[in-house]
Amino acid sequence: MTEQDITPVETSGLSLDQVFLLLEQQETDQLKALLEQTHPGQLADILEAMPPKKREQLWELIPESLDAETLSLLHDEARNSLIVRMEPEELVAAAEHMDVNDLAYMIEEFPEHIRQSIEEKLPDDILEHLETNLSFEEGTAGRLMSQDVITVRNDVTLEVVLRYLQLHEELPDYTDGLMVIDRQGFYQGKLLLNKVLTLDEDMLVKDVMDTQQQAILATDDDHEVTLFFEKFHSVSAAVVDENNRLLGRITVDDVIDILRAEADRTLLGRDGLDEEEDLFAPVISSTKRRTVWLGINLITAFLAAWVIGMYTDTLDKIVALAVLMPIVASMGGIAGSQTLTLTIRGLALDQITSGNRFWLARKEVLIGILNGVLWAVVIALLSWLWFKDIGISMVIAAAIVINLVAAAASGIAIPLILQRINIDPALSGAVILTTVTDVVGFMSFLGLATYYLL
Repeated sequence: MTEQDITPVETSGLSLDQVFLLLEQQETDQLKALLEQTHPGQLADILEAMPPKKREQLWELIPESLDAETLSLLHDEARNSLIVRMEPEELVAAAEHMDVNDLAYMIEEFPEHIRQSIEEKLPDDILEHLETNLSFEEGTAGRLMSQDVITVRNDVTLEVVLRYLQLHEELPDYTDGLMVIDRQGFYQGKLLLNKVLTLDEDMLVKDVMDTQQQAILATDDDHEVTLFFEKFHSVSAAVVDENNRLLGRITVDDVIDILRAEADRTLLGRDGLDEEEDLFAPVISSTKRRTVWLGINLITAFLAAWVIGMYTDTLDKIVALAVLMPIVASMGGIAGSQTLTLTIRGLALDQITSGNRFWLARKEVLIGILNGVLWAVVIALLSWLWFKDIGISMVIAAAIVINLVAAAASGIAIPLILQRINIDPALSGAVILTTVTDVVGFMSFLGLATYYLL
């Protein structure tokens, strides 16, 4: 294979197919050249999409200058699969080039002797920043923040600020403004860069800074950080301690990482999967994680089966009930999922409080009643056309109304209860809801049939 056989890297970047092809053909020199032109974020995506052996081969070819950022962008399990095979010197070299907040996130995963080596090699100021980040709990703004922040005092002119900025070779990424502090280091507000460039240079910072730019408490959790950025549409935000002393800043790229993690957790958690699970993790470890969820699902399935078993005599005598029974459970499940999804979203955005939850519950129950009556008429008519039995039609109509009301009530009550007991509703709400709608649907349909039709 020659250089002409390989498509040059375009704006879309190196493709996974190219990587597999070059590894298979052992064209390591050409692959190295392509990897040097690839963004670490894309390298992380490619590494996560590769089986273990291929992943190790590719990692050996990635330029050392990209190791640090690529490692920081990998999901935990994929990153750990590489860390355990890296030489201590490699880990130390990569750690020395990481942002402090990224290093704080990962350093606790390193072996103790590697961690000590890293701390010994770090400059005193970087080590102090690292210890500050590590002093906060994981999942808080203090652990997430970067201390790479430019500050100015509020009693200087914009001319002084501009000259100060010109002393820097480059500004930190996502610097849309400068954090304003007083002589004691207390946060005062934010000076937007566009004001530095466009306003009269004789004006004082305190006269043009944005005092409405609130700060994030270092003890705030990740979710509160994302809500802050959504509310204020910020590119960067100051992080302060409980006394309002400036500690660092959080930027929008950090928030995107949090949102991605939350989305992964919600999507995968519904099926009992870990958002950090490696797609190409070993069979045994993946099996262990998934078998727990399958066991939980088995329990709920047996519960529904037990309810059906209570009415075997009824099913034996009226076979049509077995044909129609899944309709009741399915309609309840869909209706409940709609309410559940909206409620979880409202909780995530802090839109549901003690002041409006009862109004919302009443609204969802009324929707359940109206939808129940509407679809009960439709399903009853179709059942009559199918089986020519008015009794069965009336029973399924009543069961539909009962199950849709129960689904609506459960769809809002389950997330609120789970949140109250500190369980993420996005992870287990769907399983509980499905169990409720199945049990209520089967019991109402078969119970009414047993009472009125036998």
